Amino acid sequence: MTFFQKISLFLARVSIGWLFFYAGITKVLNPEWSAAGYLRGAKTFTDFYQWLATPGVLPFVNFVNEWGLTLLGVSLIAGVFVRLSSFLAALLMLLYYLPMLNFPYPNSYSFIVDEHIIYISALLLLASFRAGRVWGLENWCSNLPICSRFPRLREWL
Repeated sequence: MTFFQKISLFLARVSIGWLFFYAGITKVLNPEWSAAGYLRGAKTFTDFYQWLATPGVLPFVNFVNEWGLTLLGVSLIAGVFVRLSSFLAALLMLLYYLPMLNFPYPNSYSFIVDEHIIYISALLLLASFRAGRVWGLENWCSNLPICSRFPRLREWL
């Protein structure tokens, strides 16, 4: 891998990580924040998203959303468990994309592809190139004794 490729992967990983971290931590720090409005405004899979907005499920959805974004961001910034985090973040982006999709227009300025699809593509790229091994903590973590005992852990690093 060339130096330019390493810098590109590193910058992509850290900037996407910051995007997730900031989106999550602002939700964690705002006691008024809730996903209810977004979920209730769903245009596709309305039954599923309306169920997520019910009083019994919404606190769990809010918690997973707030802390999921925050921890996914920390993982990407630190460069540890990047493969796992990238797949989970891509799934989260898909869950954000689907409710607002008025096929084939995710919004009034897009046709099929919007920022969520771009994030998914970038996250899958980070996972496939094992971006956490480029100036991240994954090399250090993969040499820990636990990875020797459980070699499958290395697949997710």
